Amino acid sequence: MTTVRKRGPNPRLWLGQGLFTRVAGPDGARNRALIHGTPGPRWFGPERPVRRVHGDASMFVGGLSALLLQSLHPLAMAAVAAHSGFRGDPWGRLQRTSTFLATTTYGTAEQAQRACDQVRAVHERVRGVTASGEPYRASDPRLLAWVHVAEVDSFLRAHQRYGLRPLSDAECDGYVEDTARIAVALGIPDPPRTRRELAARLSAYRPQLRATPEALDAARFLLLSPPVPLVARLPYGVLAANAVSLLPDWAAAELRLPRLALVDHLCVRPLGAAMTAAIRWALVPARGAAIAPPV
Repeated sequence: MTTVRKRGPNPRLWLGQGLFTRVAGPDGARNRALIHGTPGPRWFGPERPVRRVHGDASMFVGGLSALLLQSLHPLAMAAVAAHSGFRGDPWGRLQRTSTFLATTTYGTAEQAQRACDQVRAVHERVRGVTASGEPYRASDPRLLAWVHVAEVDSFLRAHQRYGLRPLSDAECDGYVEDTARIAVALGIPDPPRTRRELAARLSAYRPQLRATPEALDAARFLLLSPPVPLVARLPYGVLAANAVSLLPDWAAAELRLPRLALVDHLCVRPLGAAMTAAIRWALVPARGAAIAPPV
C-alpha cells in the first residue's frame, strides 16, 4: 500500500503572494496580466535600466525613503496632508502608486500615456492653501519636478546599495533619462536627464526645503506607527531604518532622525541587504518576472 503524503503550504509561495497582494492590491493579478500581456510598443525596451531598477526588491526601501525626502517641501507636504489618503488609506495609496509605476515602466505606450493623463487630471483638482497662507497647486511644474527628482534619486540610491545588479555609471544616466520620459508625460517641462543633472536639481531645491509639522508627523507615522500587522513590524522596521539610512545627511537631520555611522555600517545596512534579498526570494515565484512594482 502506498502512502500519499500531503504537501504542506509552501512558505515561499505564501509569503510572496501575501506581499504581492499587499502592494498590488486585490486587482493585482488582473492588472499584471494586462500590463505584461497586452501587445504593442512600449516606452522602454527590456534592456533599459528603468526596468531593472523598478523590478528589484530594493524599491521597497527606495519608496519609503522617497516619501520621507519628498515631505521636506512644505507645499508638496501640505498637498499630501490635505488631499492624499496616506493616513486613512495607506495601502490603497501604495497600490495605486505601484500600479502606476508598473504601467509606465512595463506597459504599452498607450497604457503608459493613459496612466499619466489620469494622474494629471487628479493633480488639476488638488489645490489649497498652507497653514501659513501660501497657495499651492499639485499641477505646479515646480512641485511636480520636486516630487520627481526626490523619487528618482531615492530609487537610484536604493538600487545602487541593495539592488541585485547595481547599475554602471552609464546605466545610472540611462535610468535618469528613462524616468525623464515619464516626467514629461506628467507635465514636467525640463526634467534632469543625467545623474549629474539630478544631483544639481536636488541641490537647487535645498533653500525651499524644511521639516514642517506635517512633515514631522508624516515621518512619525511612517516610521513609528505604520499600518502593518504585528507580525510584520520587525521586517518593516528593518526597511524603515534603511530608508532613513538612504537619506542625505541634511534631510535626516531636518527630519530629526538620528543616525550613528558605526551602527549604520555594522547593523542597519547588512540587515537591509538581507531583508531585500528575502523579499526578492519570496516574490520571484509570485510573479515569475520582475519583482517590484509587483504588478
